[in-house]
Amino acid sequence: KRQTAIENKLHKGRVEEVFLYDVTSCYFEGQHNELADYGYNRDGKKGKKQIVIGLLTDVEGEPLSIEVFKGNTADPKTCKKKIEDIKTKYSAASVTIIGDRGMIKGPQIDETTKAGFNYITSITKPQMEKLLKEDVIQLSLFDEDVNEVIYGDVRYVVRRNRKRAEELAKNRKEKLEKVIAKAKERTIYLKEHKRAKEKVACKCVLDLAKKLKIDNWINITINERVISVQVCEDKLQEISVLDGCYAIKTSLIDPKKVTAKQIHERYKDLALVEWAFRSIKTTILENRPIYHRLEERTKAVCFISMLAYKIIRYIVRELANKEVLQQIEAKEKNPSLVDEIVNELDMIQEATLTYEKLAIPIILTPSPVANDILSVLNIQLPKPKKAA
Repeated sequence: KRQTAIENKLHKGRVEEVFLYDVTSCYFEGQHNELADYGYNRDGKKGKKQIVIGLLTDVEGEPLSIEVFKGNTADPKTCKKKIEDIKTKYSAASVTIIGDRGMIKGPQIDETTKAGFNYITSITKPQMEKLLKEDVIQLSLFDEDVNEVIYGDVRYVVRRNRKRAEELAKNRKEKLEKVIAKAKERTIYLKEHKRAKEKVACKCVLDLAKKLKIDNWINITINERVISVQVCEDKLQEISVLDGCYAIKTSLIDPKKVTAKQIHERYKDLALVEWAFRSIKTTILENRPIYHRLEERTKAVCFISMLAYKIIRYIVRELANKEVLQQIEAKEKNPSLVDEIVNELDMIQEATLTYEKLAIPIILTPSPVANDILSVLNIQLPKPKKAA
């Protein structure tokens, strides 16, 4: 009930102009949560009910607001609600909303511009292919350097990620090798089993190709009980021409106010929201699964998780470039530095010593590293309660 008041107090006086917005889902093992429903499940848990969570942050990834929606709510609908909230809460001269292509589509772009906001989003591969066909953008623009095209009231910022292109090529090669191996295996089977049917063996290889989604650029043939796999080079070239390519679409068309590189960097900042979701759901705060049924308590758990995440961000920011961070790095071989910070603080526990009928509350002595963390954060541990 106090969420709105708390969010307003946390961000009182702040004027934001750039917002990052994304959604995730959180699945349930049970069936009776008031918000849970079947929908697009990002956790890969088929047949599980879920809730949808929308997180709004500033350009640095600092959480501003979290909202929980019914599990069958589509991403764009949550975006519309958030646009209305921003109009009410923030009085910036200009506002830019950044969301991925599943979030900000045609209707959301209309809503955003109608509200007087700007947007930054990305477009799909078919949309890129259409722009190439219409000569709005050219293939030569997709390079490791960021390039741009202004077309009417839309600006496209394009780039090719060479590493991603190499990963896709490697992935296709591995899939092809699996199909070839299956073809050899079925060929051996046909030779050893004279009564085995060629059609069945061939279908087995084709089914694998379909499962791996490479059947549209290979040919599978059989001749004298030998199954062969051939690559259709023209089709493969056509499919892979945009490997590693992506295009960002925005209404910020004035290069003097914001550069193409800045637009590219701001869109990449969406990764900050993804890190927030990972931290809240699994890696640090582990609020999944949610052990609640009522709508109000489900929303409360997500809001408390956002506040906890703000504390995590504050701790990491305050420890940056401090000597204690070097101690943690030297101690922790695992690259997850944040987890180790949280673990050190988590070991500061209250306990009770029992002697005969006397219960003596104590606070366990922090480790030297935890003491240093507390010192940097200027936190003093509370005194234990009196013995009962």
